Amino acid sequence: MKATPDKVTLIGAGLNGPLLAILLLQRGFAVEMYERRPDMRRVRISAGRSINLALSTRGIHALQQAGLWERMRNIIIPMKGRMMHSISGELTFQPYGKNEAEVINSISRAELNIALIDAAEEHGATIHFNQRCTGYDLKTGEIKVHDEETREETTLEAGVVIGCDGSASAIRAEMLKLSRFNFSQQYLDYGYKELTIPAGPQGEHLLETHALHIWPRGNHMLIALPNIDGTFACILFLPFEGADSFAELTTPAKVEQFFHARFPDAVPLMPQLVDNYFANPTGAMVTIKCSPWHVAGRALLLGDAAHAIVPFFGQGINCGFEDCSRLVEMLDQVVADWPSLFAEFEKDRKINTDAIADMAIENFTEMRDRVADPRFLFRKKVELALEARYPELFVPKYAMVTFHRIPYSVALERGVVQDRILAELCESISRVEDMDWNKADRLIKRDLVPLEFSQ
Repeated sequence: MKATPDKVTLIGAGLNGPLLAILLLQRGFAVEMYERRPDMRRVRISAGRSINLALSTRGIHALQQAGLWERMRNIIIPMKGRMMHSISGELTFQPYGKNEAEVINSISRAELNIALIDAAEEHGATIHFNQRCTGYDLKTGEIKVHDEETREETTLEAGVVIGCDGSASAIRAEMLKLSRFNFSQQYLDYGYKELTIPAGPQGEHLLETHALHIWPRGNHMLIALPNIDGTFACILFLPFEGADSFAELTTPAKVEQFFHARFPDAVPLMPQLVDNYFANPTGAMVTIKCSPWHVAGRALLLGDAAHAIVPFFGQGINCGFEDCSRLVEMLDQVVADWPSLFAEFEKDRKINTDAIADMAIENFTEMRDRVADPRFLFRKKVELALEARYPELFVPKYAMVTFHRIPYSVALERGVVQDRILAELCESISRVEDMDWNKADRLIKRDLVPLEFSQ
């Protein structure tokens, strides 16, 4: 099969692949995708490794560019904030944003993937399922695919190849063979396991629907995100080893004892807890950084293939979709000069993907250890008060990342400065009413410049 200059081959039909395909097809390119898994619309893929996604501004912007956002509205549930569950069962709600318009949206990974695959095919993409990429020749542009059903091996001339094939990317594996290719992967000492809170008798949610529920417990936590069918997708985060770890929970009795002691208000809501626990695998979480992301104008890594991050800022899907958005925006400017495009794309994105990777690890500590701390919650109130008075200058880091398209690197840098300002302003007060606004005005105008907000 001969490739043509206006044809792009995408490896991976997960979330980024179909979205990028649509954006390229809208610009006149022919697109073929090769996906190692079967067609998930026809074959049920087992659960257990699919953390629900938190779709926010960056991801929504990319879906809007593709004309898909309105189509997704019937499979999302807006979450207005975090609902913290104490061991005693006390609930504390912390809003995410300054008003009810600033929400994040819970969405099933599978539902979103199916909707994107359907849309990609409607736009004219050709998707080959059960086709595992087993090799890519960086000199000739040929890719090797293995048919997972027939076991046949095929060599294809692919032309421009974009690896959207996730953290275990086959395209990146070939690029690792290049001289001076930088690669690092860092696994957390924590794993995760998917559990479920079923719907109530009338199909209703048994917890507050429009919230992300968190049971923070120091070195471990449970979270729950709502689904449109009345269920909650729950994720248990534990260390792999040591006290209160997956290594310790080896029998049904130990699992039940652990949950009754740590998450007592969740247990009555999870009648299939033990079955879920032992049926679903324990997942690992990794941060991957590499460079370069491209080889001349022939191959490019995008999404998790270039920059896998842990899920604790809810930005994995949003960051990947922003990759797609930025790539085609730059493509519109350089008119398919692939070598220049790929080089500029990496220059534009890598500083920002490195930043969100670091912030995601930092946010893990916040969710696990600090969201139940009264001083932490007070600082969040002060942040919102400062944002209300200085909307062009002081925007909380979480808001910069989640509700704006301010570059991640800017959010990281400003977050450090703002944390310092917050510490100074909150040092001797316990009520927002006691704020020294003269001091706040002096610090903010001295240390921060007005933000540039993306439209």
